[in-house]
Amino acid sequence: MRILRFVLRRLFQLVPVLLGVVVLTFLLVRVLPGDPIRTILGPNATEADAAAARARFGLDRPLWQQFLDYVGGLFTGDFGTSIQSGAPVGSEMALRVGPTMELVLIALAVALVLAVVLGIWSARNAGRFGDHTVRVAALIGNSVPEFWLGLVLVLVGYSVLGWFPAPSGRVDPDTELSLITGADLLDAALTANGPAFVSALEHLALPVATLVIVIVAPLLRSVRASALEVLASEAYTAAAAHGLKDRLLLRGYLVRATLVRLPALAALVFGFSIGSTVLVEYVFSWQGFGQWALRGLLYRDYPVVQASVLVIALFYVVVFLIADVVHAILDPRVRI
Repeated sequence: MRILRFVLRRLFQLVPVLLGVVVLTFLLVRVLPGDPIRTILGPNATEADAAAARARFGLDRPLWQQFLDYVGGLFTGDFGTSIQSGAPVGSEMALRVGPTMELVLIALAVALVLAVVLGIWSARNAGRFGDHTVRVAALIGNSVPEFWLGLVLVLVGYSVLGWFPAPSGRVDPDTELSLITGADLLDAALTANGPAFVSALEHLALPVATLVIVIVAPLLRSVRASALEVLASEAYTAAAAHGLKDRLLLRGYLVRATLVRLPALAALVFGFSIGSTVLVEYVFSWQGFGQWALRGLLYRDYPVVQASVLVIALFYVVVFLIADVVHAILDPRVRI
């Protein structure tokens, strides 16, 4: 009940946060230089053409009326109409969010597992060759730009070894995958489409590897530092002095105490991963949410920018809410 009350209280607090995001995004996107109408009409369009296009998208109305129309649409799930494509933003976004979230969540899950396993192992072998190797490898991975790393993995994994498919999409079209959520691997599992599941898994391998290599370093370093603190603590030293078995020391004293700091950092890394996916999606022709949002920003597509910022903000606050709950579960000293 305590956690449930905390979750409900935090969900209620999300309302003013998201409202602030809506207001700021609506205003800031309109003060940016550039005219979205001119980007779709081209330089040869007349003023009459531009005025007709502005009237079509409601941009000729007063700013306050545009804002009220936008907020009113949000309450009914209407994010507006894309100025570039003329299609409903909500429909376009629904096709893009699933693939990106699938990519980010799988990469984050793999990175967390690697960080915990390697971080604790590295701390227990601090100062040895293996410890130095893990730390240097993580540092190198964190120092490499994701787009360059993606290109290297494509060169090695596809061009040289031929182990992975070409970076030209998320699943082979001949698998006839029926989309439900937009996340291809999940949809293949839900529809029991074995060939599509294998194809989606193969197409995910290199993008996931790219993101994992980029984001695992800060997680691993945090886990290692926390593990070193626990290993040097009086509680752990006393438990070891009493002759507890190594497995009990590891599970009962080291792992749980080490993971206390990880949820908040993982939430930050999740947000970073959403930004990093833009370049990864371009390298692997992923056609995901990052590409869509960036294209909307480049063309000053107001409804697309507003919707993408709002969705990213929503993901942020929800992920931090989950991180706070997990932190409270791992650390009994935390009162929520």
